[in-house]
Amino acid sequence: MCRSIKTLRPPALPEEATEEEIRAAALQFVRKVSGFRAPAAHNRDVFDRAVEAIAEATGELLAGLEVRGARKAGQAEQAGQAG
Repeated sequence: MCRSIKTLRPPALPEEATEEEIRAAALQFVRKVSGFRAPAAHNRDVFDRAVEAIAEATGELLAGLEVRGARKAGQAEQAGQAG
């Protein structure tokens, strides 16, 4: 796999991945799979759609993952306010 794509879930990141980090990972993935760093004009639309689709799927994946030993951000905030 592409070495420049980093893990975007806790505990690899101290907080949730940003949209910018998710989009950068999607772009790197599409570049690796397509073999193009920058597509030609006639491939730009399909390239950009692939990046957007992968970024959206990645966001859904990260939002749905449950990592053992890690609390969701909302739970951590509630625990901090309760104490």
